[in-house]
Amino acid sequence: MTTVKILLDSIDKVKSFVNDVTAFDCDFDLISGRYVIDAKSIMGIFSLDLSKSIDLSIHSEDNIDEVLKTLDQYIVKD
Repeated sequence: MTTVKILLDSIDKVKSFVNDVTAFDCDFDLISGRYVIDAKSIMGIFSLDLSKSIDLSIHSEDNIDEVLKTLDQYIVKD
């Protein structure tokens, strides 16, 4: 499992993000405080505070490089 911080600060970013993660055949969880949301659920994402970065847990090791490359535009660079 790999965890990265992402930022989804607009409606268009959320839509695009859900389309991107849905293309992969593995599980993704968004963790914000005590809430854990399925990252493929657009309604679940909108229940989170999107003004702050969110932890994304990727439950796959097989094609992690491809997943991270696809999701690079959402990842918060420190």
